[in-house]
Amino acid sequence: MAAKPIKAQVKLQLPAGKATPAPPVGSTLGPHGINLPMFVKSFNDQTANQPGMVIPVVVTIYTDRSFEFVLKTPPVAALIKKALGIESGSKKPNSDKVGKITKSQVKEIAKMKMVDLNAASPEAAESMVAGTARTSKKHDLTKAYSPAEALKIVGDCAYAKFDETVELHVRLGVDSRQADQQVRGTVVLPNGTGKSLKVLVIAKGDKADEALKAGADFVGAEDIITKITANNWLDFDVCITTPDMMGMVGRVAKILGPKGLMPNPKSGTVTMDVKKAIGDAKGGKVEYRLDKFNNIHTILGKVSFGADKLTENYNALMGAIIKAKPSTSKGTYLKSVTVNSTMGVGVKVAQSMN
Repeated sequence: MAAKPIKAQVKLQLPAGKATPAPPVGSTLGPHGINLPMFVKSFNDQTANQPGMVIPVVVTIYTDRSFEFVLKTPPVAALIKKALGIESGSKKPNSDKVGKITKSQVKEIAKMKMVDLNAASPEAAESMVAGTARTSKKHDLTKAYSPAEALKIVGDCAYAKFDETVELHVRLGVDSRQADQQVRGTVVLPNGTGKSLKVLVIAKGDKADEALKAGADFVGAEDIITKITANNWLDFDVCITTPDMMGMVGRVAKILGPKGLMPNPKSGTVTMDVKKAIGDAKGGKVEYRLDKFNNIHTILGKVSFGADKLTENYNALMGAIIKAKPSTSKGTYLKSVTVNSTMGVGVKVAQSMN
């Protein structure tokens, strides 16, 4: 039997045994047309034995409006609070301590979270849990901080052995289904991204020579198109082209598009000023773009930058997102703003723009 086509997949965190059709259930699942009372009853029946816990659930919705869901184990922060017997984290981070978690408690939580954390071993899961425990001690997971405070916490709580990337996640009060409410643009971060990007330029003649002098990693025309088509070659991070080459580039749009590599005038990658485009890409230009769930996900830099430089990048990027507010958007524009490192827990950022 052929699998049913999937319409959407939604993630929620709900109180065990106490979910209701009210928001966030109704506001999140209602637009997909599923039977809310049926979902609520089924969820509550399956989680009634975990009173007081918050349960993550992944709901898969099919085009015929039927659905199924998978329950996850409670968030690590919730399990840590339960193990310590506390209601919340420290009200004075780095000053007042609210508890001390033992190694045996960390191991027990790690065993429980192995599947959800995609850990390859108990030791890997234990490392992740320990990192979250350190994070919980340093900040209140329910509080929203200023950008500088939030980014300092992210840096303080980074525990991986590599230089973690700092990410920005913004939920907007717009409707991505409306053409006049799209939010998209580019920003050159003042302190760069910390990543070394490989740039491909598809151009001919003088523009190809200009690209080589400007530091492009790969330059070509028909030969590049053939290489992408024949070998599915995608060993680059940014693709820049001149307007006269767009007809040729269109032949590989189905390959580049899904990977986010298709040149676009709005992102500055279809231009005659090849030198500037390469400089921007190499110098820290990032693109922000609304997804179908009205969220923007992008990067701010590396943990090693420190809070001051990350805050400068944050201000530049958020300034652009706020400036890009569609004139047709009504109500609260910035619904939520969160920052985190690659392996870290999200830290809420206070915002007041409507």
